[in-house]
Amino acid sequence: MARKPYVILIGSASGIGKSTIASELAKTLGIIHLIETDFIREIVRGIIGPEFAPALHRSSFDAYVIIRGKERYGEDTKSLISAGFEEHASFVIPAIEKVIKRAVDDYNDIVIEGVHLVPGLINAKQFETDASIHFFVLTADEEIHMERFVKRAMKIKRGGKHLEYFNENRVINDVLVKSAKEHDITVINNLDIDSTVKRMLTVIRGICSFVMLNNTVEDIGSVTETILKYGGRVVDISYYLRGFREPVKRKVNIFDPYDVKRFLNSIATNPDRKKDLEELYKLSDNIHEIELCTSDEESLEKTIKELDEKGFLVKENKISNN
Repeated sequence: MARKPYVILIGSASGIGKSTIASELAKTLGIIHLIETDFIREIVRGIIGPEFAPALHRSSFDAYVIIRGKERYGEDTKSLISAGFEEHASFVIPAIEKVIKRAVDDYNDIVIEGVHLVPGLINAKQFETDASIHFFVLTADEEIHMERFVKRAMKIKRGGKHLEYFNENRVINDVLVKSAKEHDITVINNLDIDSTVKRMLTVIRGICSFVMLNNTVEDIGSVTETILKYGGRVVDISYYLRGFREPVKRKVNIFDPYDVKRFLNSIATNPDRKKDLEELYKLSDNIHEIELCTSDEESLEKTIKELDEKGFLVKENKISNN
């Protein structure tokens, strides 16, 4: 059975690095159709004039200065920026959906990247029957974002006034991340090209195996370090508790270094949470099964080998495609 065509959507605020990531991902997957939503926006601008859609004819980060009824937001600047951004994007999204439909109808793989890909506004699910849809939102911490934002502005010769809008773009970043989490869209901290692309590939074409581990709560940091080292993702964890016929399964989707760091910090600083986790591990004799996915078989084999060398591996099952 032939696979469905890929439709890969990559959204983020300006300066996060989505264009670079989209280009590298398309090259890795051999996808020749790569489109920026800015180009689609320009076509829509040619059809809808500024008198009908003034926000469309501003940038995504300063559309708020011209939206109607902005006085309703008072001192709530972030909500005002968010409203302007969403109004701006809403004019572009129907055209983006038309581009996706054409690609799917023609059975073409496509990567679309841009700030206008707002979870909750774009309806990507309508194409799930006929296409393999993968939607990502990229983010970065504020310091990294600022550094990349400045470099990008200078590279495309948009210094000066453009650089004054970093705070607005940071608000847009927060809006996209919040919307992604609300609509179960994968959020990835874009640390560097290689690790980001690998993590995306674990979702798009993950090579997976069920791996049985024996480790304590104190060992979680070492286990996750190995998994993340090879760009791996833990989809879920099954705990085999004494007295229960069926394991207790938790869907976790662990593959973001920032999320892992926050989790480990919460255990270290919250004695009650650590105690609860230790009780769970005690009931399962520290043995649990994880569904482990990586971007390729070599990375999966290296991950399992290192887990074995560290003494955490109990057994591994046959490798299968996700």
